[in-house]
Amino acid sequence: MESAISVAGPVAGRVPPRRRSPLPVRPRSLPKRYSVRAQVLAALRDALASGELAAGETYSAPLLAERYGVSATPVREAMQRLASEGVVETVPNRGFRVTGRSQRDLAEVAEVRAALEIPALLALGRTLPRERWEELRPLADATVRVALLGDRAGYADADRAFHRELLGLTGNRHLVAVAQEMHRKAQSPRVGGRPAGCVELVTNARQHGFLLDALACGDLVTVERLARAHLAA
Repeated sequence: MESAISVAGPVAGRVPPRRRSPLPVRPRSLPKRYSVRAQVLAALRDALASGELAAGETYSAPLLAERYGVSATPVREAMQRLASEGVVETVPNRGFRVTGRSQRDLAEVAEVRAALEIPALLALGRTLPRERWEELRPLADATVRVALLGDRAGYADADRAFHRELLGLTGNRHLVAVAQEMHRKAQSPRVGGRPAGCVELVTNARQHGFLLDALACGDLVTVERLARAHLAA
């Protein structure tokens, strides 16, 4: 019987394998095309939120590329991402059509958001002290300031930031990610509807402050009522 070879040492007569040195750790930037695509995607989202890209209209990648001063490739990549989210659809030989959301779509999105966010808020409202809610006051105030300017794209960003930090208090990253995805869907252009005006934006923005007031006071009945009305809007 052959003797077992010890795993602790090298085999006799064999040169032990040379251990590779670990690769040096140094800063590394992503390829430029990814950063350009991300910038184009952000610009397209802003244009959708502001109503600059309207539901039902078709836009070609080369024309959008000319508008943003980039090549058509990152525009097509960004549009494909939006297509996967159901915001646009591909039109052969023409470009991409903004599909928009129907009233039914928006009602269903609001229902999903309510199912995700309201139980989380009520649970937080039972446990968090008043000062934790006050930490979010600057974000709520920021949504009002942007709304007063009538900046729909800026308001969309500020609104998502407030809700992201609000739900972030749960410590559940997956909840925040899913809720943010649904929030983006809620901000998509509406079929046959007009973009929200300044008055509507300000009304919606001020609800953030009212919600924080109710949470700070531990008034959970008001929290649920305000949250449902806010999400439905």
